[in-house]
Amino acid sequence: MIKTIMFDVDGVLLSEERYFDASALTVWEMLMSPNYLGLSPKKFNTNPSEKEIKDIRETVFQNDKVLKFQKSRGLNANWDMIYLSFSHQLITLLAQIKVNELDKITKWCQAPINRGVLVEIGQVLAQYEVKIDFSSFIADFEQSTAMKDGLLGHLNVLVREKLGVETSIFEKGELWFVCEHVSQEWYVGDEHVLASTGRPSVQTGKQGFLANETTLAPKEEIAELFQFLSSSGYTIGIGTGRPELETIQPFQHLQWLQYFDVSRIVTADDVLKAEKENADQSSLSKPHPFTYIMGLKGKGASVKECLETALPIENSETVLIVGDSLADLLAARQLGCQFAAVLTGLSGKAARAEFEKHKADYILDSVLDVKTIL
Repeated sequence: MIKTIMFDVDGVLLSEERYFDASALTVWEMLMSPNYLGLSPKKFNTNPSEKEIKDIRETVFQNDKVLKFQKSRGLNANWDMIYLSFSHQLITLLAQIKVNELDKITKWCQAPINRGVLVEIGQVLAQYEVKIDFSSFIADFEQSTAMKDGLLGHLNVLVREKLGVETSIFEKGELWFVCEHVSQEWYVGDEHVLASTGRPSVQTGKQGFLANETTLAPKEEIAELFQFLSSSGYTIGIGTGRPELETIQPFQHLQWLQYFDVSRIVTADDVLKAEKENADQSSLSKPHPFTYIMGLKGKGASVKECLETALPIENSETVLIVGDSLADLLAARQLGCQFAAVLTGLSGKAARAEFEKHKADYILDSVLDVKTIL
């Protein structure tokens, strides 16, 4: 009998589309803007039209084929997707100048890459006729069977193969945090970026997408679902790859927050904090079950307690996880919980076959269909 329900947010309650737009704009900015590689400053602006956003996303993510590939390998966090996409382009660009610049490339690839290093790399790239190649992403990563964290590690393999340099820096280091900050500038805009990241904008002039959230069912009907669950005695919580600001503020605006105990709303901020406390620990974002474990225990539980929780969890049959991605399903499997796949994510109804293959307990057309399970 189900007693506790944990919801993912993106692709379940709120549309991911603006996140994917912001992700594409981040990769584009870091390639084009003089604040980073500066390959073509005239192609970059901070207030693109809807058509420009659409064109950039289609180019960067190859009509979303790159996003779907990353999702199929269990990668669920937009920041990881951005980092993987940009780093791949950086390696591809460096491969085009390695004959003349191998010493510099070796130096760059054996020390942390921060924004200053990107500007330096861009100044050298400007001396050559280099070409961006977004189309090679899938081919380069299909060589590996790696899932999630292993995809980041495969960047080091590509450095060895394409550049002839041995390195271990292309994992979650300084460059990852540069990507994260640019992404937050795009998503939350100038008004909120300091609160979101603790740092001011590098590039001002971005309005952000925070006020343009789209719900995946009428907001009133989702509110009615939460009210029904709460009044019926179910414990409900959130386990999301969104940062706290981008979760709490929309929930307040949509009048959903009142139905939740905030100690059971676990976000990317909680995951990053836990990773900093456990530097020897690999990534704790989904499909690692940490997000959901903390949501089930509540934020009063220590990171240590969550990480030491025996799996599958006790009374796992009473917990239902509602998500839209393979990463959510894999986390649920480790926990031993039931999993309801919602077909409102990136792949839409086309995701049904994948969820059937992985034997999801339930496959729903909408989050509102959770009631039919109960």
